[in-house]
Amino acid sequence: MKRRQFFESGLAFQAAEPNIEREYESGGTGPVAYQMQVTVERRAAGQPHKGKVLAAIQPHCDDIPIFAGGTVLKLIDEGYTGYLITLSDDSMAGAGSSIGDIVYRNERDTVDVGRRLKCKESFFLNYPNHNMDAWPIVEIRARLIFLFRLLKVDTVLVYDPSALYERNPDHTVAAKAVESAFWMAASPWDYPEHFRAGLTAYGPKDAYYFARGPQLVNRAVDISGFIDAKVYANLANVTQGPSGNTGARLKARLAKEGKKLPILGADDETANREYTRHFALSRDRVRGKQYGVKYAEVFHYVARDESPVDDYVSKNAVPL
Repeated sequence: MKRRQFFESGLAFQAAEPNIEREYESGGTGPVAYQMQVTVERRAAGQPHKGKVLAAIQPHCDDIPIFAGGTVLKLIDEGYTGYLITLSDDSMAGAGSSIGDIVYRNERDTVDVGRRLKCKESFFLNYPNHNMDAWPIVEIRARLIFLFRLLKVDTVLVYDPSALYERNPDHTVAAKAVESAFWMAASPWDYPEHFRAGLTAYGPKDAYYFARGPQLVNRAVDISGFIDAKVYANLANVTQGPSGNTGARLKARLAKEGKKLPILGADDETANREYTRHFALSRDRVRGKQYGVKYAEVFHYVARDESPVDDYVSKNAVPL
């Protein structure tokens, strides 16, 4: 099944999904209950994160723009320098004359997505699409640790390694590789050859984990001020994304039937843009309503454990 077809067929599920999440967040009905307090993260004034670096990591070229594009835009607006890292070669999804042509088209789209998300650079690790689980996760982790140290990454955004019912092996492998690289990159004992090349031990301090299905949500990011820019970023994924020329095709089909949808406007550009906003990204509107804002992206947010001794010393140490 093509990714675009899968996404469109899942719209009905997405509309109902917050009910599933509320069950998990409020304790559920099973023998084990979880209570998660959800923090609504709003746009901060100024640039409080100036000097920090984020890595938006995706197995496929449409993952970050769909699930975390608004948060990437928000964090960069608040001072982060952003990098987009794509793990697979995207060879198995999208329209093209051959596998090689599809790879080229998706890479071209992804470079444009990174530009539209305001990222400084895009990296491609080129693992085989739909087959990343055949690759040693330790190799993927090592390459990520190298990039975390090279770029001095403070924050990562990636699929949730603990999400429920994730059937795509690329999503699972990406999440697990990042999860282990997250803390290992800060270790002075892992991959010491990096230090001979001038790098130092440096790892992310926090992570925004997103998911396609149910997850334990503890962070909702208000992206209302960035929804237009998120729509614009998603429109760059012409080859396999949920937008492409879908709105224009729907508009043309309805015209043949003597119908129209007013929200699609009078031209193809408007049709594609508004199709993306109202249908492809309908999840964000549903999330926003759930958490009291217009548009939201949800995450399981985690921060690296810090030493209680260091924290106590920083707050209470006095001169001799």
